Amino acid sequence: MIMGKYIRLERIMNRDTGTTVIVPMDHGVTVGPIKGLIDMKAIIGQVADGGANAIVVHKGIVPAGHRRKGKDIGLIIHLSASTCLSPSPNSKVIVCSVEEAIKLGADAVSIHVNIGAEDEPTMLRDFGEISAKAMEWGMPLLAMVYARGPKIRNQYDPNVVKHAARVGAELGADIVKVPYTGDPETFREVVEGCPIPVVIAGGEKMNTVEDVLRMVKGAMDAGAAGVSIGRNVFQHENPSSLVRAISLIVHERASLDEALEVLK
Repeated sequence: MIMGKYIRLERIMNRDTGTTVIVPMDHGVTVGPIKGLIDMKAIIGQVADGGANAIVVHKGIVPAGHRRKGKDIGLIIHLSASTCLSPSPNSKVIVCSVEEAIKLGADAVSIHVNIGAEDEPTMLRDFGEISAKAMEWGMPLLAMVYARGPKIRNQYDPNVVKHAARVGAELGADIVKVPYTGDPETFREVVEGCPIPVVIAGGEKMNTVEDVLRMVKGAMDAGAAGVSIGRNVFQHENPSSLVRAISLIVHERASLDEALEVLK
């Protein structure tokens, strides 16, 4: 691995534990300026103060969200996009290059691939090309790989999630993000079948923070390398505290009760 990639990975992961708390904020392209993502400087500051290792944003938000003060946080620039208004929302296209991300100061780049979608071949081709370019520049690559399409009955099926994670590893990602299967036993199979760090997606907004933290705890017990949680963090009434609680579980292997105590 190129030395530059090692150095950049330490900017988005805890160098002592090899774990990470990522807060994706790329939702503006997909669904517009939803609650929590109106004032980007403010929300980025809150998750940074809580101890998040990195955020994920699109290229146009970098100048809008750069705070010029406060605690530092890793910058992952998302390279692919689609909108919920599209007749084919599962079709992700490349909207930014690795070189653009470098010029914007990125510590890593990310792509989104939906295996099982009707234009899966195009997304896999783009994955391969981005992976090659990221390797050339020593740029860490986070791959968000989900199973979505006509043949997918349940995207949380452990066999499906295992396949998604393995695709990320096979095509050259440094970290792969997949849905949580619902319990530590089945998610352990996902981790065991993937030779690169696996982080879980936060999914839809959950009913309680206890549900969020229980999911995080289960994933970490199964061997996950961390989390990439968006809505459940930036739409919480106190994002800093929730990130702090999640970080306790991810980096310090705290118990669920210890993490919940932070929120009290």
